[in-house]
Amino acid sequence: MRPVRKWGHGPYSLAVIHGGPGAPGEVAPVARELSALKGVLEPFQTETTLEGQVQELRSVLLEHAKTPVTLVGFSWGAFLSYMVAARYPALVGKLVLVGSPPFEDQYAEAVTKTRLGRLSPGDRAEAQALFGQLEKAGPGDDANALLARLGRLLARADTFDPVHADDEGFHCQYDIFRGVWDEACELRRTKILTQMAKTIACPVVAIHGDYDPHPAEGVNDPLARELRNFRFVLLEKCGHRPWIERNASDEFYKVLVGGI
Repeated sequence: MRPVRKWGHGPYSLAVIHGGPGAPGEVAPVARELSALKGVLEPFQTETTLEGQVQELRSVLLEHAKTPVTLVGFSWGAFLSYMVAARYPALVGKLVLVGSPPFEDQYAEAVTKTRLGRLSPGDRAEAQALFGQLEKAGPGDDANALLARLGRLLARADTFDPVHADDEGFHCQYDIFRGVWDEACELRRTKILTQMAKTIACPVVAIHGDYDPHPAEGVNDPLARELRNFRFVLLEKCGHRPWIERNASDEFYKVLVGGI
């Protein structure tokens, strides 16, 4: 897999960072849209450790971007962008967090419960079975396919009124997901994640849907408390992926363009 895809023409002062971890291609529609305004990098995450992904993104920015760059991170990509901005503040001029996971454990516990509660009984039972299968998955099991199926189910709970299903270029990589997400959760549990905000020097904007199962207060409250230059935007009638939402996509792009 190529480490980065380029949209538009350089210089590349904007990078859009995928969710997952292990879901490359997910935010390609956003990169395509923004490339009408400026050159956009779409880095791919291939490393299976948290530090590996931080260094991988840093290397891509140093090699391909005009720094300081604007990072637009979606879901897991919001966490990764935040960590890079904290570790290497000279590389990042602006930070936009879209549909970020919560930054403190007290808010994280409700995410899966909310998602399962929105599913039909049949889908809920299948999702719970898939969670169990993934926990026990070994090297010979097709964990990528299990994760992809689970992702499609949970996407139904993540959207409010989607214009279309958004699976363009979507591939699940379970080894990346498991290896990286467990480390990130430990940083959140130990409160190291929020402490990293103290070294972020750039302006930060968080864009969040009011129907996103990730609680908005789990992003707004910790970051408003820790960051020096922070703005939170809550989009109405909007789920986890604002760019596919019928009622929110226009406002999402308006806020996003204003933030870059």
